[in-house]
Amino acid sequence: MDGTVLIIGMGLIGGSLALCIKKEHPNANIIGYDVNHKELRLGKSLGVIDEMTLSLQSAAEKADLIIISTPVFQTEKIISQFELFSLKDTVLITDTGSTKEQIMKCSDMLTKNGTQFIGGHPMAGSHKSGVAAAKEILFENAFYMLTPGSGATEENVEKLKEWLKGTYAKFLIVEPREHDELTGMISHFPHIIAASLVHRAKVSSSGHPYLRRLAAGGFRDITRIASSNPTMWKDITIQNRMVLLSLLEEWKAEMNEVVSLIEINDPQKIFDYFNDAKIFRDDLPILEKGAIPSFYDLFVDVPDYPGVISEVTGYLAEEKISLTNIRIMETREDIYGVLVISFQTLEDRERALYCLRKQTNYELFLG
Repeated sequence: MDGTVLIIGMGLIGGSLALCIKKEHPNANIIGYDVNHKELRLGKSLGVIDEMTLSLQSAAEKADLIIISTPVFQTEKIISQFELFSLKDTVLITDTGSTKEQIMKCSDMLTKNGTQFIGGHPMAGSHKSGVAAAKEILFENAFYMLTPGSGATEENVEKLKEWLKGTYAKFLIVEPREHDELTGMISHFPHIIAASLVHRAKVSSSGHPYLRRLAAGGFRDITRIASSNPTMWKDITIQNRMVLLSLLEEWKAEMNEVVSLIEINDPQKIFDYFNDAKIFRDDLPILEKGAIPSFYDLFVDVPDYPGVISEVTGYLAEEKISLTNIRIMETREDIYGVLVISFQTLEDRERALYCLRKQTNYELFLG
């Protein structure tokens, strides 16, 4: 497809979408806009975008496709600005926000004038942020939820999918409220729970000096999402507050049930509680990407001698295997002196596993 694409927000998501569009539609002209001029210049120098602009209005008025890839409250402000611009009659506008109902209500001011707004939410992410972390494969096989506005036609929904074809994502059409309920349960709510677990650990750590070291294992893994951007999660929590309040009330009831189980001290009922959870959890798809980005960990039980970490990473570098994070774990249950390497894709982890089995005799564990 030919045309001009304006991407507002030169971060991980905006930059990755630019790369996907450039690959699939090489004749498209991609313009980047960001209030952070450093990220904007970096996006241009890396070839993520073709042009950069400091004027949102001039770029928006010549765009055929506008992608707003900013925090949700900023997205609302930008939509409000569009009402004052002379946009093309045929322009398509979409966003990448993690909440949809409030943004779609905000977009009504555009759809009343015939502008096509189709809400979007690509469910993908990375350990890294910023345009330098952008990559074409970020959305591959991930779910990409679309919430067409009241005036959006089926033809334009298909046109947007064609623009985004290079993401190789799985598109789902949902209502804004359903989107917020789904992501509230399996993304937003877990972030709150992870943060609350970390808060409890922080309180306990004052009386238990070894807690921090013990938390380096499984506890650190299950609360990894608590390290997410606090500003972003503040905005998401406020935007999706009614769904989250409802879920938290249900969580209170769930915890009251657990309290009763422990008080009654019935071994069979306690077993059934954990077993029912295990059955449902074990039945979840393993290879599909979900609302919370998957990170694929490989645990390497390395010997204690100087240079062992550079040795391991050197083997991976020779095979051109990308890793997203690396750390040493003092304890992971009964495993000691463990090097934890995180990968963006399952394929990268499998290649790393094969590589290290070929090059070393270290014990390897999948996370």
